[in-house]
Amino acid sequence: MTQSGSPYDNALAERVNGIIKNEFYPKRIYQNHKEALKAITKIIQIYNSKRPHASIDYLTPDQAHAHEGVLSKRWKSYQRKKKRQAEPIEV
Repeated sequence: MTQSGSPYDNALAERVNGIIKNEFYPKRIYQNHKEALKAITKIIQIYNSKRPHASIDYLTPDQAHAHEGVLSKRWKSYQRKKKRQAEPIEV
């Protein structure tokens, strides 16, 4: 999803791709582009209108988008590990 190819550069897109691959049609092989496009269109509609998301207080994305006011966001924030500095070697 990025020029560098690092999944950390676009974590949101990687998360959505993983959900689509693992929850909706795992290991499905499409016969052609038209069939895949039809399936993905249906998946996106279900993902946005029927699948509740824990990170947005168990609302669907459509409900969260229409919601007025502050949403209770439940996503986790992880602290990045600090790089260890090399210790000097005594000779």
